[in-house]
Amino acid sequence: MSTTSETKTTLKGGEFLIKETEAKNVFIPEEWNEEQLMIAQSCHDFLAQNVWPHLDRIDLQEEGLMPELLNKAGELGLLGISVPEEYGGFGKDFTTSMLATEVLGAGHSFAVAISAHTGIGTLPILYYGTAEQKAKYIPKLASGEWKAAYCLTEPNSGSDANSGKTNAKLTADGKHYILNGQKMWITNGGFADVFTVFAKIDDDANLSAFIVEKTSSGISLNPEEHKMGIKGSSTRQIFFNDCKIPVENLLSERQNGFKIAVNILNLGRIKLAGAAIGASKEVTSKSIQYANERQQFGRSISKYGAIRHKIAEQAIRIYASEAAIYRASQNVEDATRTLIAGGIDEAKAKLKGVEQFAVEAAIVKVHGSEVLDYAVDEGVQIYGGMGYSAEAPMDRAYRDARINRIFEGTNEINRMLTVDMMLKRAMKGELDLMGPAQAVAAELMAIPDFSSTETTLFSNEKKYVTGFKKSVLMVAGAAVQKLMMQLGKEQEVLMNLADMIIETYVSESVLLRVEKLVGIKGEAACKEQLDMMKVYINDAADKIHKSGKEAVNTFATGDEQRAMLMGLKRFTKTEPLNTTELRRNVSAKLIAENKYCF
Repeated sequence: MSTTSETKTTLKGGEFLIKETEAKNVFIPEEWNEEQLMIAQSCHDFLAQNVWPHLDRIDLQEEGLMPELLNKAGELGLLGISVPEEYGGFGKDFTTSMLATEVLGAGHSFAVAISAHTGIGTLPILYYGTAEQKAKYIPKLASGEWKAAYCLTEPNSGSDANSGKTNAKLTADGKHYILNGQKMWITNGGFADVFTVFAKIDDDANLSAFIVEKTSSGISLNPEEHKMGIKGSSTRQIFFNDCKIPVENLLSERQNGFKIAVNILNLGRIKLAGAAIGASKEVTSKSIQYANERQQFGRSISKYGAIRHKIAEQAIRIYASEAAIYRASQNVEDATRTLIAGGIDEAKAKLKGVEQFAVEAAIVKVHGSEVLDYAVDEGVQIYGGMGYSAEAPMDRAYRDARINRIFEGTNEINRMLTVDMMLKRAMKGELDLMGPAQAVAAELMAIPDFSSTETTLFSNEKKYVTGFKKSVLMVAGAAVQKLMMQLGKEQEVLMNLADMIIETYVSESVLLRVEKLVGIKGEAACKEQLDMMKVYINDAADKIHKSGKEAVNTFATGDEQRAMLMGLKRFTKTEPLNTTELRRNVSAKLIAENKYCF
């Protein structure tokens, strides 16, 4: 990672829509330093030696195998990358922990187990625990001596987490809480030593959180769930029947559980995006290798245009999503450092840092998980008949990928959250959306300005991204004015707006990544990256236009509708581009390298 001391101008969460970001102020994966690359290599080597050779055994949930793998990961320090050194971890920054998450994301069910342990399992205690709680639990979690799980979901409370029925009551002597209730879909549930359990105390309106050890009385588990994919991940229902918990195991303050859940899920979302991209890269490498090996009509199928299109498109979407993920990750890290420098406790600063970029976390979660689904689906297609065989790798990859659009809040919930969070910040005065939206509305009535003659390397793409932002502001501003309090019920409109926002953020991210890379390496060395950026933004224009049109046609009529549709067409207009040629350039590089190489 860059260690330059120049001052960064970092935007607040959501401000990407209304302010310009300079390429020099984003972090790009091409900037990893030697130490970070060594950590990434250690993660890759761990998968190659301990996970990939044993995927069938893992999926059969061979007794003791997953805990043993977590123990080995703990011995190498992979469970404590972001844990402070005082608790036995490496104390690395957020982007470094993201890199480890990305690489380990190619580990199928193991990736789920280690992500749950190091993320939602460990972080609630690390960030919200008392000094005594952290001293007791974190060193054992960082080493792997104890495994962790997170108990939030119930049979009747999924997306609506705060409606959970699990209840806790204080004993007459005030020394214990008595916990009763049921939790389901608990990752690592079958072997976890420590559970973070969410429950309401008495008739509280909001959840509280408790640290519960598996040795506590009154805990029972259902058998392992039979799942579509991630079969090697332990997933169980857990029952608490008069489970006795010491009062000192209340995590944070009473009724602070829902806040804990939300903040930890924000972290979980951005981490899931990283893991999804790691899995996407592995799938794409396998797709390329198979395409090079498979002969039909006397030639490798990688020589055929239809296959080359698929390979190039896998890579283009991965590269763009990765740009957005690490842009957001570095924003979180920068915000955290600023807060710590301002005197805020490190744990609280880390939570506030990710909370500030909750919008971006939701965006990359949706995009990364859907890129993975695209990559595995095309991977199956490239393998053809072998893609459907359980003997080939795409079967497991395809099934394992599907959960990511449900984990950490469904993609539908995350889409609605993206819009909801931005509008709420605008209403609180934290984000000035109304001013720019009104400016765009006024621009609709004005004669378009065709005077610009700027022709720099990135001038077209910068103009397009500016237009994308105007499209979002125009449609969102009109939707808020027209629908007002009803907007929250118009879920189709919210989905359209979210898709426009997501494509805008990812388009700008890949533009900034390539602009910065060209500044470092020069244009000649970045030919394929330039081609990927151009194709992605060209295609994003069509997606944004379609989503915007659907939204406008939902709530607008007459002259207003016609004016907005004309504006949308103007703001998403692009110059003709031979995307076939650019994809061929990208696929040629990938095929020559015989792997995902960007």
